[in-house]
Amino acid sequence: MKAIPVWLFLLFSTPVFAQLTVREQFEKINTKEEAQKFIDANPALKPTLLYLTLGKDTTRIDQRLLKQNKGDIFSVGYVTYKVLDGTETINYRANYIFLDGFSVSPAEADSLKKIILQKHSEGVSFEDLSDQYTMDGNTTRGDTGWFFGELTMPKEFQDAVSKHKKGDIFFVDVPERQWHYIVKKTYDDQVKKEITVLRANGR
Repeated sequence: MKAIPVWLFLLFSTPVFAQLTVREQFEKINTKEEAQKFIDANPALKPTLLYLTLGKDTTRIDQRLLKQNKGDIFSVGYVTYKVLDGTETINYRANYIFLDGFSVSPAEADSLKKIILQKHSEGVSFEDLSDQYTMDGNTTRGDTGWFFGELTMPKEFQDAVSKHKKGDIFFVDVPERQWHYIVKKTYDDQVKKEITVLRANGR
């Protein structure tokens, strides 16, 4: 029996040695379209796409995945995951009293702020104070509802609310518009996060 030439052995062996691991393949996948091609080409690995939502998907592995960032790859046991995409928003909610700088002077605005805080400390509800003093005609007793983005509230307002905790009362000014707000943060921040994950057996 003739010996098999070394070069022939190497020729047929190279594809085996060059086969990529699941992680290496995941590193090359960045879109759902690319992920679907991987799924179609590797049924033996039982690949699938997972769509997870914070607060809705509560298993231990789902919670771990929801803490990851887009592009992250990690393995648990003999299963590998990659976060392909994700969106995250934080909604805020507060009550406010609006003072119009075109209707009152800076000194009058400062005086009103002190009066309002004093009345609130004496037990008058923030909602009643909003009904009495706000100058924008709102009919929600000062409640902003859940909001996110400058199309709903000024950036200065949102930035200030994001830096405070539930129950805090603080002032927000929008100088270029001469707007003044007395704000009470009424709810903890509402975090919304959704991610798309590629999952497959192997490492």
